[in-house]
Amino acid sequence: MSRQVLRQGQLTTTYGPGAMLDLPDEAVIVAGLEHWSYSQEQPTRVDEPRLLAKVQHALGRQDLHLQLPPVSRDQAVGQGPNITVWKFPNWFVSQHVVSTSRGYRRRRLLSHLGLDGGKHRDADNKKHSVVPVRFVRACERGHVGDIDWKSFVHGTTESACVRDLWIEERGTSGDLDEIWIACDCGAEHAMSRAARTSLEALGRCNGARPWLGAGTRERCGLLNRLLIRSASNAYFPQLLSVISIPDRRSALDEVVRRNWESGLKLVTDAAGLTLVKQLGPIAVALQGLSDDQVLASIQRVRSGTNELNRSVKEVEFEALSSVDGESGADVPEGAFFARALSELQWKAEWLKGLQRVVLVHRLQEVVAQIGFTRFEAQGADVNGDLDLDVERAALAIDSNWIPAIINRGEGIFLQFDTAAVNEWMQRPAVMQRAAQLQQSFQHWREAHPRTRREFPGVAYYMLHSLSHLLMTAISLECGYPASSLRERVYALPTLGMYGILILTGASDAEGTLGGLVLAGRDIRRHLRRALESGTLCSNDPVCAGHGESRYDGLELVGAACHGCLLVSETSCEQRNDFLDRALVVPTVSGHGAEFFAL
Repeated sequence: MSRQVLRQGQLTTTYGPGAMLDLPDEAVIVAGLEHWSYSQEQPTRVDEPRLLAKVQHALGRQDLHLQLPPVSRDQAVGQGPNITVWKFPNWFVSQHVVSTSRGYRRRRLLSHLGLDGGKHRDADNKKHSVVPVRFVRACERGHVGDIDWKSFVHGTTESACVRDLWIEERGTSGDLDEIWIACDCGAEHAMSRAARTSLEALGRCNGARPWLGAGTRERCGLLNRLLIRSASNAYFPQLLSVISIPDRRSALDEVVRRNWESGLKLVTDAAGLTLVKQLGPIAVALQGLSDDQVLASIQRVRSGTNELNRSVKEVEFEALSSVDGESGADVPEGAFFARALSELQWKAEWLKGLQRVVLVHRLQEVVAQIGFTRFEAQGADVNGDLDLDVERAALAIDSNWIPAIINRGEGIFLQFDTAAVNEWMQRPAVMQRAAQLQQSFQHWREAHPRTRREFPGVAYYMLHSLSHLLMTAISLECGYPASSLRERVYALPTLGMYGILILTGASDAEGTLGGLVLAGRDIRRHLRRALESGTLCSNDPVCAGHGESRYDGLELVGAACHGCLLVSETSCEQRNDFLDRALVVPTVSGHGAEFFAL
């Protein structure tokens, strides 16, 4: 191929700066933002104030803006690509196989400096094709580089040996114990040695950042770890996202700010507000607003409260739960349009805890990438704000923009009755189950001393588990694969906010096809099927017993496994953590902690 093309969405969520990928003819690493060009068109800015404020706060810079990745165009003669990539790694393996005296298969391991026209020339003067080596070194800060193979095989930081290096396959499984690096001098080591960090076989990190270009190293010194370029833990984009929905508080606060000097700054109580409203201009500006809303807005403006003081999910829940009839505009370019579903279409005796169902016909989600990690993912916390467990790697040396994409789609919002959820949480069986889950979570925290994750509460476990059951049930009929459905779980006990948003979206201009909204009109049947499927798992009774007394690597889940609750990690906002179907429906273990009684 003369040109390699990636979609805009992939440049933000999968192959952003620092990502390693294999092209048909070579292996590369995607360059930093300074090396992204926009041909002749102007960059398209993304206008989403709430997300921009979160990004600026996370990165500690106020001069940033959001911008769509460049669109691929037909390139003129002499014009470079829109996205620059650098060749990486710089070590290769010859495709010419040689058998050893012990019957092992071995191939030459070569630096790019030892190639002749991109090929390996053997002792018989024959040329052979080469492929990039699949092993590199990296550290927890995202730095990555070539392994010092001579030092690794000889066990010293500096080796004067200039003999040839070989990679040998001493088995058929491909296991690291069966892959050896050998030198003609007789020194050799298995690749499994490189995977043991306690041995420090790969040395200390030198802070290499090849995606940012030459001369961009920074101080590091962490232990190098073995990384397979194509492994799933080689690149985790750090994403922040918000749903573009009208923020009622922001609109009201703006009205108060415009009339602040006209008299609202003097208001401290209801009596003062009544007096000030006698002024004609202020009375017109506050028409249709209750005194409680205005007084609350005055307090926010006076204290300097802004969007950073409110979580992403708080704003979203407030807008979704306030839909009464219709909200937004049903126009092709509209960002938000929702209708409340009539209670006659979803009300049932067994759904006493459900308060409202909203069908979101038009939904716009803006997603920005602010960095990336390796080895361990770093995403948003249960409130939709940034989780700072892992140190991120930079997307650029010094760029004033951050890549963002716009997904257009649809969704189903379920609001739960606050009194019903609070009453359920006070039941003895629920409190006992919550104590078990919290004990398991504490055990996990002891094994991860650097984490800042907090126990999300039993309400989050319940709503999150129901969300997974519902996504699986809906995907069978809505026309979208299960991996294209995603969730946002709202569990904010201090604010009395409990709900679930099941959504889907696409980055093209047309959005999605309406299948999810159509399924939402029959939400009662889908909920029934979802709950029935959660009562019994193919792995019961083992699955139902998770989280009771033992720790087996499943400390962050209760009764949950691949047979019942786990879904694609692109669909789950918490990477399949904080799940327990015993809090949703009765299971074979009979805890009695279920929210729904079928």
